[in-house]
Amino acid sequence: MDWQTSEDTVPSAPVTEADARFLLGRPPATGAWRDGDPAGERQFASFGEFHTESGGVLPSFRLAYETWGTLNEARDNAVLVLHALTGDSHVSGPAGPGHATSGWWEDIVGPGSAIDTDRWFVIAPNMLGGCQGSTGPASIAPSGYEWAARFPFLTIRDQVTAQAQLADQLGVDVWAAVVGGSMGGMHALEWATGMPERVARLAVLSAPPMNTADQIALNSVQIEAIRIDPRFQGGEYYDAADGDGPTRGLALARRMALLNYRSPTELNQRFQRSWQSGVSPLGHGGRFAVESYLDFHGNKFTRRFDANSYITVVEAMNSHDVGRDRGGIEEALARVTATALVLGIDSDRLFPIDGQHRIARSIPNTLDGDRAVVLSSDFGHDGFLIETPAVAMHLRRLLET
Repeated sequence: MDWQTSEDTVPSAPVTEADARFLLGRPPATGAWRDGDPAGERQFASFGEFHTESGGVLPSFRLAYETWGTLNEARDNAVLVLHALTGDSHVSGPAGPGHATSGWWEDIVGPGSAIDTDRWFVIAPNMLGGCQGSTGPASIAPSGYEWAARFPFLTIRDQVTAQAQLADQLGVDVWAAVVGGSMGGMHALEWATGMPERVARLAVLSAPPMNTADQIALNSVQIEAIRIDPRFQGGEYYDAADGDGPTRGLALARRMALLNYRSPTELNQRFQRSWQSGVSPLGHGGRFAVESYLDFHGNKFTRRFDANSYITVVEAMNSHDVGRDRGGIEEALARVTATALVLGIDSDRLFPIDGQHRIARSIPNTLDGDRAVVLSSDFGHDGFLIETPAVAMHLRRLLET
């Protein structure tokens, strides 16, 4: 099973015949990691009762996580790396059982890399509500069946509260750094504002101070694409045979998301008006290459993610407002005591650069004053995953402070 997707870490590319053959089999009803699947490098931490902000209760929960490096005797060299919406804990390391591809930030985390695992003890959890080993809708509830749509509503703060319990269990009182991109950057902001005494350094990459109406609107149509799939069955699809799950709705949601992750410049340059085959798309049944690209990656996504979990984590993203119940964004960010790196991508149409500038203006101690670092990239939002030499340089600056 493909735990990481190439479109998250490399430039877009036309779909080849080999790519198409990869998806010939019928997709499973859920692409979630399930108990009994190979664990790979995952470790698991279990906890007791969890109360959510909205009043929901999990009788117990589990977080899957991976580590690299060694925690020193003083316990002051731990770095928390937080993944984006559909990522997981496999930040670095080779493909193998449980990990069909290598880590999604292989060039950033490792021996001698920007986050040098010879120096730092790196921890990367799969977020609560996710589907790659942590408790989420695809997990078995006390009833003996999957939680499905009965899984409690989660907020970004709930997910960070769960991460804090993991830190406590691992004996980490203060993070040397908390690093997150996209949704992981939302988690990082919550750490630094909600528990400033536990964060020494902070890296917020391509993340906003709150989800805007525009971003919530984009998310709402993705959620609806899943829910209107007849095979979604109100979330009760886990017993469906291969090919009979809500894969069309989930694939459509992913295709919508990809349009926000990449920039018009990249799509126009790479695909132009090229055809996928020799058959014309102008009334003869053929397809434009960019259509095939979106379809391929949407269908590929269904083999590694869960539809209910997608709804859960997207709704958690919608909850993001670092200023909620804290006097507003500026007042909340004024609480941050960490030395901060704030970075954005100039072509990001999902979380535009003005959001990163607002964060930088409001945090008391940043590396670059009241302006975020702006990377020039054709890759849009995913630039923080693709422009690794530039991102690595700035992370080194932060970790050397």
